[in-house]
Amino acid sequence: MSDQQDAGSAWDALAGVRLPRGYRVEITAGKITMTPRGQGHREVALDAAAQVEQQLAGHGTVLTGEVVDFPSPRYGYAPDLAVIAPGARQGARGRYRSDDLRAVLEVVPRSQQDGDFVRKQRYLAECGVPLYVVVDPEAAACTVHSHPEPPGAYREAERVPFGNDVFLPLAERTLVLSTDGFAPDPG
Repeated sequence: MSDQQDAGSAWDALAGVRLPRGYRVEITAGKITMTPRGQGHREVALDAAAQVEQQLAGHGTVLTGEVVDFPSPRYGYAPDLAVIAPGARQGARGRYRSDDLRAVLEVVPRSQQDGDFVRKQRYLAECGVPLYVVVDPEAAACTVHSHPEPPGAYREAERVPFGNDVFLPLAERTLVLSTDGFAPDPG
């Protein structure tokens, strides 16, 4: 995969473009989408990032909302939270690559889990991202997708209601994410 990732990045299409703050920008199947993010979304993402960073204790890197290069010029994501493998280095474009990802966590309400979301989940599995965690404030639950396998599916999915701990088994250790501070959103 890393050879393909040097061929071009979906983010090259937005080089030099000033993107508005407070929006998630993603590229799925060549389509650029911008979604506004509210305060609740931001708080959940920051809470999760602080917990993960503390538990990693220098054995990996936590990114929040930063662009990651994927092996296709038609897909570009900037996850709410990404756990990068220990020792991974940024590439020539100053970005980590998808094969550096150990986990991705995103705050995605059920109302936004549409066709683009399904393609994104499938693509992350195709890229071999070991864990994909979807935090859904409308459902007041997290879903941990694990064990990616070809042709782009996660073999396991565990739903964990808010108020319970979420276990994130990484190669080096298992992180425990407390959801006690995650605020439900009735939609």
